[in-house]
Amino acid sequence: MFLAGKTALVTGGGRGIGRAVATVLAGHGARVVVAGRTLPEIEATAHAVGGLALRMDAADRASVQAALVELATRAPRVDILVNNAGVAESAPFDRTTDEMWDWMMAVNAGSAFALCRALIPPMITAGWGRVVNLASNAGLTGYAYSSAYCASKHAMIGMTRAIAVEIARSNVTVNSVCPGWVNTRMADEAVRRIAEKTGKGEDHARRSLEGMSPQRRMVEPDEVAHVVAMLCSDQAKSIHGQSIPVDGGQVMS
Repeated sequence: MFLAGKTALVTGGGRGIGRAVATVLAGHGARVVVAGRTLPEIEATAHAVGGLALRMDAADRASVQAALVELATRAPRVDILVNNAGVAESAPFDRTTDEMWDWMMAVNAGSAFALCRALIPPMITAGWGRVVNLASNAGLTGYAYSSAYCASKHAMIGMTRAIAVEIARSNVTVNSVCPGWVNTRMADEAVRRIAEKTGKGEDHARRSLEGMSPQRRMVEPDEVAHVVAMLCSDQAKSIHGQSIPVDGGQVMS
């Protein structure tokens, strides 16, 4: 129960990695505020972990600001921020629309910046805090047909590193966790898109994604969640400004 007495805000917490993170942090004693766009999902997660649900559309800066105002009334102190909200869409770079680019940058990087800007200074004042940004190994390398997604995840990692330098003398750490393909609904959607475009079926599409990892498998959400929890511990206070791949060895940093 090394997080007993701590309050954690987990964005995109209604399903997938976010739900797994909320569950693991609560299991270590944290009071978890589960933020997300889909109210039934975040309420279900909040109920499961004994936490609070907070409606927030990460693509809408006004929604993020409104959520911060509500958060201040329901959880005046946030000790742990996990920026997990994320979206992905693929297209050749010359068919990537402005709308697709702006959407992925707003959700994957913009919301994380807004929350870091609002919540890190109070953590510094309080004398303790942990920030974990869920990026992707796409933020460490490049993938075809993913220019907007890769750019947004590179932006998140760059932001993490810059903030880390600025706050290094405080007792607040900020790091990025960089999963590969994780066995979530987002991966299921990618499998369907690949199958439709190639005509080779979903089994073939899934095997092609699994084959990107030297372990020939997708990562499970709880594997990512346990890395996040480790970074939130006191024992991880020297891990700062890092980008940690969780992808079976696909990208080695």
